[in-house]
Amino acid sequence: MTRIGIIGGAGYTAGELLRLLVNHPAVEIAFVHSESHAGEPVALVHEGLWGDTDLHFSAEAPLEQADVLFLCGAHGKSVQFWETHQKPEGLKVIDLAQDYRDQSEGYVYGLPEWQKARIQGAGKVANPGCFATAIQLALLPLAAEGLLQEAVNVTAITGSTGAGVKPSATTHFSWRTNNLSAYKVFEHQHLLEIRRNLGSLQENLPEIQFVPVRGDFARGIFATLHTACPLSQQEAEALYRDYYKDAPFTFLYPGPVDLKQVVNTNKCLIGLEKHGAQLVITSVIDNLLKGASGQAVQNMNLMLGLEETAGLRLKASAF
Repeated sequence: MTRIGIIGGAGYTAGELLRLLVNHPAVEIAFVHSESHAGEPVALVHEGLWGDTDLHFSAEAPLEQADVLFLCGAHGKSVQFWETHQKPEGLKVIDLAQDYRDQSEGYVYGLPEWQKARIQGAGKVANPGCFATAIQLALLPLAAEGLLQEAVNVTAITGSTGAGVKPSATTHFSWRTNNLSAYKVFEHQHLLEIRRNLGSLQENLPEIQFVPVRGDFARGIFATLHTACPLSQQEAEALYRDYYKDAPFTFLYPGPVDLKQVVNTNKCLIGLEKHGAQLVITSVIDNLLKGASGQAVQNMNLMLGLEETAGLRLKASAF
């Protein structure tokens, strides 16, 4: 069995990661580190795990006990962690923060639909951002063929869990419920990785104009994009089906897509509609799974030579 260590174990992404890993057929959890909850039972913080694990949070990070390490801290914390810890030889690392998404320090950008072969041979993987995952999966087939010719307009709505477990004025229930608000318009940090990666596929990448929106729901991302495209409806559908034919979690859907189709799964569903010269692309994911912890487990499976879908055959609820 592969031994797993988790750093920053008290947050939402760590909770989802634990939910997946306690039932994974090929791994066992060696330790879950949390400075703020050291000594406490994991299931008292991640209450949905009650009855599934008797693990306690550790104040230490015994890296030598792990074969794979997940870094689940806030952005900037991964760099800080490696400033005070030495990585044992052979330890595989998956970072869920944004610290190494530029593929520095030997990290491979962990979007399997784009870089599966590199992930399979990687020792260190930088997990993509949640918005970045939904938007890149919507655009990768077009960029790969050099078909992004004019500005891409994106509006994407995210659930409140995307802001993390630490409460703030814009995540408080009484403010968020029955409410919508835009933020970081044209300046969201995930644009950096989106432009960098798509730009490596297509020269002269056009402007990507991204409006992020806070939704009044807990989990999921609903992204709508439109851009000029020379393909017909049938040609666009054929392009997307072919591009994702070997992707076990990303699918072209033959109609309008919605969040309930993907929440609590590791899927991305994509819908296409051609209106005149414009191609409208809708991309939906669960921000905590395909946008974070599910994709991290998918990357782990690839790094370890396991079946890519191991531990991830999750079903959406109809209600």
